Amino acid sequence: MSSGARTLQLAPLLLLLLSGASVWAQKGVTTLGLQVKPVLPLEFFDPLTTMEREHLTGEVELTGGLAFGMSVRVGISDLFSLETGLGQITRRYDFRIVNDTNGYADGSQVRLVGYELPVAGLVYIRLGQHLWMNTALGTSFDFYASDVQEDVLEGRIYLFRRNWVQMAVLGNLGVEYRTPKSGIIYLGATYHRTFAPVALAELTYYGPNFFPYRMQADVQGTYLTLDLRYYFHEDPDRVKTRRKK
Repeated sequence: MSSGARTLQLAPLLLLLLSGASVWAQKGVTTLGLQVKPVLPLEFFDPLTTMEREHLTGEVELTGGLAFGMSVRVGISDLFSLETGLGQITRRYDFRIVNDTNGYADGSQVRLVGYELPVAGLVYIRLGQHLWMNTALGTSFDFYASDVQEDVLEGRIYLFRRNWVQMAVLGNLGVEYRTPKSGIIYLGATYHRTFAPVALAELTYYGPNFFPYRMQADVQGTYLTLDLRYYFHEDPDRVKTRRKK
């Protein structure tokens, strides 16, 4: 099943959560937060890339990573908020090169660093006095600073970034506990799907006389994260008072 089809499967879930529920946002309030998001390498999102040529096989697999940064919420209306921010993500890939003629097999790990500027719309659903659920849907501008390379005995991997900036679609679902004066504690998950491969992976095996045998394949950048966030407290009444002055 393609990643696009999977995205369509997630859309009805978001619509179901939004329908028939009481919603509420803090109009005119801007809230600043910090977030940490471990990457979950689930098989459902096709983390494994394979390649081969005569007597050689190679694998590149997303095995995890970490995203972190700042998140900013802006209350647009009583029903809707805008979320943006800036974050860094490190995707961690394991790679392996195998030669079936001489028994050679080796591999290591390589990290691809990127930066993300998301823009998403949020709707809040009240679950209790201090407990809320929110759903978000939007897009992300993903930036990649450079190519990366990692060497092993008799081989190497080189990740060529496809573009220095790319677009992605993101969907988010989470719950948050709003303390009266100590800010917001949030737990959720984000699905981040790139519209195109993030890199071209080239695996090279150096044979006799260091002659290079190369294999290439596209590497996708789609991932799922577990989101841990903390938003600093901003008193809506104090914001209203400042505006009146």
